[in-house]
Amino acid sequence: MAQQTIHVALGTRSYDIRIRRGLVNDLGVELTRLRRTGKVGVITDRHLAGHYLKPVMRVLKAAGFTVTPIILPPGEQTKTLRSIAKVMDALVDARFERSSTLLALGGGVVGDLTGFAAAIYQRGIPFVQVPTSLVAQVDSSVGGKTGVDHPKGKNLIGAFNQPKAVLIDPATLHTLPPREWVAGLAEVIKYGVIADAPFFEYLEQHMARILTLDDVVVAHIVRRSCEIKAEVVSEDEREADRRRILNFGHTIGHALESLGGYKGLIHGEAVAVGMVYEADLARHLGYCGQEVVDRLRRLVEASGLPARMPDVTFQDLWSAMQQDKKVSAGTVYCVVPESIGAVRVVALPQQETRAWFATVRRREPRVRSAVAGRRRVR
Repeated sequence: MAQQTIHVALGTRSYDIRIRRGLVNDLGVELTRLRRTGKVGVITDRHLAGHYLKPVMRVLKAAGFTVTPIILPPGEQTKTLRSIAKVMDALVDARFERSSTLLALGGGVVGDLTGFAAAIYQRGIPFVQVPTSLVAQVDSSVGGKTGVDHPKGKNLIGAFNQPKAVLIDPATLHTLPPREWVAGLAEVIKYGVIADAPFFEYLEQHMARILTLDDVVVAHIVRRSCEIKAEVVSEDEREADRRRILNFGHTIGHALESLGGYKGLIHGEAVAVGMVYEADLARHLGYCGQEVVDRLRRLVEASGLPARMPDVTFQDLWSAMQQDKKVSAGTVYCVVPESIGAVRVVALPQQETRAWFATVRRREPRVRSAVAGRRRVR
């Protein structure tokens, strides 16, 4: 495929998203083009290291870089201040300077953690995103949100820190475990709901091809998702207004991740459940019709994502939602759809939300496994 470039317009912090099959083999050239020199710290996890670390180090060294690999355990449990401390130790030991560069080679966890490490080491050094998972390619690598989790809430510790570039190689998606690949589709579906009804319809029509990793449709969904994210971030870098729409599905989704101790539903699965039930809550509150909920649930289920509320109590769910970083003055805010392609941010009234939750429990069987952990997708 020909290279596609999407510009994230943020003044002096602007950068490009470059998408091309085989791009991971040209990282030395790409970093040189970005005028990076000297030391590069490649942060990745054990799973990705087995696939890409040696060839990436080889091409970087061939381009004249001194490379320090930093390998972390995979999974959300790695997104902690303890891991940040390990990264800091490695950078200090390798005598990294402000002119040195960090390269995030991995999924959303690696990208978030690397960006935060870059923000705080010597008060800030450059970093480049090389996302290898679908959720990272279409969402978390773009926009500059970096950070780690706290035991009481997701992403409570972090900083806005824009990368120098986002370099996407769709071929890396073929090394994803099936469950991770499917989980990333939640963020893709989200873009259709919040901003692009024709894109949502495209997903409805092409989900079967998407699930086979068809090169043409995968290239399209990655590009379109990045275009929407770049447009929103360019308008609202620090989530003061419009960028909040990107949190659709995340108010309930992050709460479910937290309740599972980040060992049950993985991020995309939790967001998928969150989208379905935030839409159902919107219907209950009068913001949208039943057809919005039905179309969203059908698409989520067609993708292989979970679409049923786990076995949690309202009090536990509400308490977890109150730990979310988007809470203001004790008020829980949520993104709700008005139609496919249009959403709004609303304050959730606790009693009305409790009443809605009670109706959910009356009409649906409880799903114990969703928080405790899901079986592997085949």
